[in-house]
Amino acid sequence: MTFRKVNILIILLAVIIFLLVLHHNLLGLSDFLKREDTDSGPLGSQRVDFLPEAPDSLPTDRSGKEIPVVITAVEERLGGVIAAMNSISTNTKSSVVFYIVTMNDTVDHLRLWLKNTGLKTLKYKILDFDPRVLEGKIRVDPEQREPIKPLTFARYYLPYMVPDAEKAIYLDDDVIVQDDIRELYDTPLKPGYAAAFSEDCDSVASKFLVRGAGNQLNYIGFLDFKKETIRKLGLKASACSFNPGVFVANLTEWRRQNITGQLEKWMELNTVEELYSRTLAGSITAPPLLIVFYKQHSSIDPMWHVRHLGSSTGKRYSPQFVKAAKLLHWNGHFKPWGRTASYSDVWEKWYIPDPSGKFSLVRKHSEKEEVM
Repeated sequence: MTFRKVNILIILLAVIIFLLVLHHNLLGLSDFLKREDTDSGPLGSQRVDFLPEAPDSLPTDRSGKEIPVVITAVEERLGGVIAAMNSISTNTKSSVVFYIVTMNDTVDHLRLWLKNTGLKTLKYKILDFDPRVLEGKIRVDPEQREPIKPLTFARYYLPYMVPDAEKAIYLDDDVIVQDDIRELYDTPLKPGYAAAFSEDCDSVASKFLVRGAGNQLNYIGFLDFKKETIRKLGLKASACSFNPGVFVANLTEWRRQNITGQLEKWMELNTVEELYSRTLAGSITAPPLLIVFYKQHSSIDPMWHVRHLGSSTGKRYSPQFVKAAKLLHWNGHFKPWGRTASYSDVWEKWYIPDPSGKFSLVRKHSEKEEVM
């Protein structure tokens, strides 16, 4: 065989190998695109946007399954969503997909904020929540100080938000994550349990609370035990309540037990019988969850839900305690983007300014500058 024939043979082999590699990559791309093409859910929670852009430098460890994180987004609190997402993505090496549940009037603003900041490399889906699913299930109380916010009930419908996942994390928008969220995702759930919550009276944060009006640590703070329907349940009024602003859900069990249907049942009953406590100071989304998950939930590590930073309680936390917390929650009236919340400087480290200028922080020094 001549030298020329050997060269031709080598070239032919190289071309064949190149074509085989190209064919394999095209098949892989086709499979990827098929996986990302999801159908809309029965709630009308349809995929509005999905941005699977590759980051400039991938984390070194992408082991394990993707972690679905569900978070709601309303226009006046979008800064909280941005800060939460930034803190989560920065502190993990795992693959996280954010499911951002919002209403139509917020979608464009949210998409602009994400695409024009460092968060453009994150994987996320924007879902439109249809409030009509709540018709006939919410009792409108004219004495209620604040109007009902439909998105607070989105957590009831997690299986429809994340239809293909076995587990998911739900977070309120006023949280900051200071550790790897995979640890929260890996919270062990007992067999047959559909969720894990933070116990109020067992929490490390509870030792800072002053028991009394407005501090709801027990079931009696949420439910009216004078009502026969509540009494028949056999719930203990002194039982420790839990906070539904952060929880891990086993969606397989959630679907199997029809948790969504059970929650809707108690919503509807309340419209007729007024089952919630008259002194209810917290979210009206909590009572149905407390009933359905009574002694049927696992517990989250207390350091993964250090809360009450949005109330006077937060001022009692030491800087060392706040720094050690794995997740901080500004539940309460005072939000970290406002002027009176505790440790708002910790939250602000994760905040990314709004490119459109629509959302801005309220700070005391800003007021001084306006006077000058």
